[in-house]
Amino acid sequence: MIKVDCLVVGAGFSGATVAERCAGALGRKVLVLEQRDHIGGNAYDCRDDDGVLVHTYGPHIFHTNATRIWEYLSRFTQWRPYEHKVMAQVAGRLVPVPFNLNSLHALFPPNEADCMERLLLEQYGEGARVPILKLRASAHGELQELADYVYRNIFLGYSIKQWNLRPEQLSPSVTARVPVVVSRDDRYFQDAYQAMPQDGYTALFQRMLDHSGIEVQTGSDFFEARKRIQAKHVFYTGPIDAYFDFRYGKLPYRSLKFMHSNLPQERYQSVGTVNFPNDHDYTRITEFKHISGQRHPRTSIVHEYPCAEGDPYYPIPCSENEQLYRRYKEIAKRERGTTFVGRLANYRYYNMDQVVAAALSSIGALS
Repeated sequence: MIKVDCLVVGAGFSGATVAERCAGALGRKVLVLEQRDHIGGNAYDCRDDDGVLVHTYGPHIFHTNATRIWEYLSRFTQWRPYEHKVMAQVAGRLVPVPFNLNSLHALFPPNEADCMERLLLEQYGEGARVPILKLRASAHGELQELADYVYRNIFLGYSIKQWNLRPEQLSPSVTARVPVVVSRDDRYFQDAYQAMPQDGYTALFQRMLDHSGIEVQTGSDFFEARKRIQAKHVFYTGPIDAYFDFRYGKLPYRSLKFMHSNLPQERYQSVGTVNFPNDHDYTRITEFKHISGQRHPRTSIVHEYPCAEGDPYYPIPCSENEQLYRRYKEIAKRERGTTFVGRLANYRYYNMDQVVAAALSSIGALS
């Protein structure tokens, strides 16, 4: 029987943060179990066969407004400033996403675009970030035409591919993540801190877990291993429904299939990510050298194909699923000595900084 103070299930951002704080701040003996054969969770990166740094599970762009989170992670990495840009293929053209004034002028005739820009500024103000469903509900006249166009050409097809749901069937928090922006700022995020780990995410995780009080076991299944482990406290970052053996049924997730390619050219596309809301089975293509800043004569890209089956990537935020999650949350509250933390354990569509913040807060369970 292995005896530890803290058993951490999962070595992604949640698990690594919890493990580092338990060992580094509280002096606890920590065992981390990771089902995959590597640390880093979905943020894991590595060099492909041609030496290009790629994100195995799709692009992970770090951004936050939280100084506390930025300073905490800065203990484990230097940063490369990077402001992510995304384009979408619409009507045979590439336009900025989120949809903004530059997108407007790229897709509409000059006189119409000028008129719509003036109306947007009058109704919402410079810099406003208007969720598409709010725009559709509140717009009139020519702005109604714009709202319907953006909904049909930017949101509808992408939402159906990504979530297998129409935008109005999802929690408003989802469509609010990519609003219509009344400005010419083409950046995908506007956070105060936007950067990529200089040596990659995996190196960041290695430094977080490099502590004499932390043991990491990869390729280890928690449900089998826990029979031989005695822990004073468990931090569980996996799917909450799996922990309870799907007592109330499976929580729905969307999964992804990734098709990685290395190409004999220096550059494939003009920005880090290009979305395809209306064409093809894939939702987007990401070119990693934009993100890493790496110089290399070849380039690597990934196509993302959403699917219903596979590893759970995205909790599907809608009222029916939230009700099912609440049933699991209630029994989780009664699970003594176990804290559920992270995107899968809390069934939440978290950004990376939100995951770290939740993990830091979860350490209070030991006090």
